[in-house]
Amino acid sequence: MNKELDNIFKDTVLGHPAGLFVLFFTEMWERFSYYGMRALLVMFFTAAVVEDGSGGWGWPKAHALAIFGSYVSLVYISTLLGGYFADKIVGYRNAVLIGALLMTFGHASMALETPFFIYSGLTLLVFGSGFFKPNMTSIVAQMYKEHPEKKDGAYTIFYMGVNAGAFLGILLCGYIGENVGWRWGFGLAGIFMLFGLIQFWLAKGIFGNIGLVPQKQDKATAAAAAENDTKKNPFTTIDLTLIFASAVLGLSWILNDPVSKISGGTYNLFSFNLFGIAGSNLVIITALLMFVALLVIRIPRYDKVDRDRMLAVVFFAIVTMFFWAIFEQAPGSLTIFAQDYTQRLLEGNSAIIFKVVDAIIAIVPLAIINWVLYLLFKKTFAKYPISNIVLAVSFLIIWGLVIWKLVDQFGKESAEVPASWFGILNSLFIIAFAPLFSKWWESKYNPNANMKYAIGMIFLGLGMACLAVGASSIPVGAEKASVSIMWLVSVYFFHTLGELCISPVSLSYVSKLVPGRMIAMMFGIWYLAVAIGMKLAGVFGEYSTEVAKTQGISYFFWILTFVAIGLGVIAALVYPITKKLMHGIK
Repeated sequence: MNKELDNIFKDTVLGHPAGLFVLFFTEMWERFSYYGMRALLVMFFTAAVVEDGSGGWGWPKAHALAIFGSYVSLVYISTLLGGYFADKIVGYRNAVLIGALLMTFGHASMALETPFFIYSGLTLLVFGSGFFKPNMTSIVAQMYKEHPEKKDGAYTIFYMGVNAGAFLGILLCGYIGENVGWRWGFGLAGIFMLFGLIQFWLAKGIFGNIGLVPQKQDKATAAAAAENDTKKNPFTTIDLTLIFASAVLGLSWILNDPVSKISGGTYNLFSFNLFGIAGSNLVIITALLMFVALLVIRIPRYDKVDRDRMLAVVFFAIVTMFFWAIFEQAPGSLTIFAQDYTQRLLEGNSAIIFKVVDAIIAIVPLAIINWVLYLLFKKTFAKYPISNIVLAVSFLIIWGLVIWKLVDQFGKESAEVPASWFGILNSLFIIAFAPLFSKWWESKYNPNANMKYAIGMIFLGLGMACLAVGASSIPVGAEKASVSIMWLVSVYFFHTLGELCISPVSLSYVSKLVPGRMIAMMFGIWYLAVAIGMKLAGVFGEYSTEVAKTQGISYFFWILTFVAIGLGVIAALVYPITKKLMHGIK
């Protein structure tokens, strides 16, 4: 037994090491900043220009969705870079600090609102997320290395931190950005990222030796493992050429797509046509074909069991890609729908009901989080007082902002629901339903992998169907409408149920199906699929603006409905095939 890891389990909170809750609050503030900024991004770009400088940039929706898609896609791609540097050079702990610092500067830059600082801020946020995102979970994994029986519970708690941060970030940054000023929403995100950075740094001793800079023997072990994998299936010149070419073309396309559209074609790497196909389309199709060719060439060279399981992973990755492409309409086309097509101005009893409900869902989760904070203080205040004080100050500010928001709302006769507000429903529904889904997975009725994907995609489709029905009364080409807010509430309800079927279990299947020596490669493929899905979310969102003008916004949501349900049906039908490919893995 590792004495260092045993010592970490001496001081526990709710049956888990106190260090897990340091990570909980660090992750919470990072998600606060990420989701808070993301909730504002598309609205800021599309908001009307105001002479006093308080407005947005007045972009067409398609341009805003193009840059949004590229941004979230690059966030996931950058995790490959951040994971590599952490494993090989800086260690998990320093990678988290680097990521948090980059994101703090990124949010601060965006608060200045000039083109140079907005683009610089987004760049810093991409690289910051790449260093931060994968390495927080790596620290959790290392902490529970010799206590695997407690790992599921640990990740559940950690996932609650993710959702608590997303909830508070969207609630407060969204409200302040829409009602006070965009720069204040962006700036608030940066302030709490800084709080997360400081409290993590001051309490870093609680992790013992976990996540430190890799020692020479660790590097030697990793090198030996890589060499062993290479001997089993060496990367040939053709393999490496395909990897390099597809990566360069793919990244070039992701960056060029928004730049070419926003500049009106002035800056376009692919301003040509070949075989009747636009250069931009030709490049991304070529990149995807190269990547498929790599899989076709490389996977058959593994032994039968590894090969079959990797094929199963590829199938699940494709479904996952489309899941995120549709699910991530939330900060894009769904936020625009909330802003332009939803009746958000409530009067009379409707306004009172909304204000009361909004107050309850703001105060109750915050009170629960503060109870967890109190339990952590009891265990760690003596050793890490300054870190605890920083956390306490951050929550005092949060309480002040929540009270100010509620007073501001109750001081008005009517109630205008912020367009960003609907984003908090995802986090609320996750917190409400995650325990039920967890019990379902642990029961004798636990569905197989294919059925989880099938159920998840069908829930996703049902959510889009709700919006398609709700939007059916909106005339073709309409710029404004006033449909009931309940249609959007229904969307987030069904989409959250779908997320609970797919998101928490997806990476688990990758880790089960792929041997340890190939885990890095397959996680890379998985995150690449997610990144493609994120970019597709932006592409789909751009398409929605054109469809709304010619066939109506309801038609767009029906398309996504049939895509999601269709993939769900396919996932269920191919179960006998994937069951054979998985060779006993459940």
